[in-house]
Amino acid sequence: MIRSMTAFAREAAQGDWGTLTWEIRSVNHRYLEPHFKLPENLREIEPNLREGLRKHLNRGKVECALRWQPVEQVGQGFNLNIDLVKDINQAANQVNRILDNPAHLNALELLQWPGVMKTAEVDAAPLKKEALESFELALKSLVDARAREGEQLEPLFEQRLNAINSIVLEVREKLPEILQKQRDNLASRFEDAKIDLDPERIEQEMVMLAQKSDVDEELDRLDAHVKEVRSVLSKKGAIGRRLDFLMQELNREANTLSSKSIVTDTTKAAVELKVLIEQIREQVQNVE
Repeated sequence: MIRSMTAFAREAAQGDWGTLTWEIRSVNHRYLEPHFKLPENLREIEPNLREGLRKHLNRGKVECALRWQPVEQVGQGFNLNIDLVKDINQAANQVNRILDNPAHLNALELLQWPGVMKTAEVDAAPLKKEALESFELALKSLVDARAREGEQLEPLFEQRLNAINSIVLEVREKLPEILQKQRDNLASRFEDAKIDLDPERIEQEMVMLAQKSDVDEELDRLDAHVKEVRSVLSKKGAIGRRLDFLMQELNREANTLSSKSIVTDTTKAAVELKVLIEQIREQVQNVE
């Protein structure tokens, strides 16, 4: 089962405490790398969020942002600390008696003093509970989005794997014809040089040529790797790293096929194989 590492999810929740909004974005990454942006009064739930994230995701750079908009409470949105106001005023009067040119405090200055005005306290328990629950919902939406994105990659992989199989089969079928052409070319060169045709010498040359151009093993491994790719694609969980390794193996066999090529047909086949493998590899970079 293919799951992409690129996705976005948004989840909002409302209550007496206001509105909570989660936004989660994920992109491809070698490992799981979560980043959280939380309101200060919800920082302590981050370990729980990380634990929940690890249960659902294996790889990817994941950015999780939570916004909290408190409910506006008309007429009771602020509490005035009267005792602190009295203390500040008393201290200011004492200082003013010492100064030559005293300046009295005005009401606005007092209201701006730290601690004088306090917003109405919100019960943190239900807020934290809802933040965790809505995060789970947002995370599920993200996982579903990654799965949908992965489904769109399946036909792309299948198309290219089929093309690789076709090229391997074509090379297999052409090998006897290729060797016969080389035998004929060798005999023609001997004849042009007016060299007596020594059947034993020709056979030795053909044996050396066959050994040099023997690519049966490479073709077998290409078939085996394609089968393994299909097997991995059908598995659950994180498969991206395994697929990336198989792309390296496929590319290695294609390079060997190219190095053993003795005619343009196999050289062209090797180039086409490497193009197809690279196209798959580019998509694999985004698979979890």
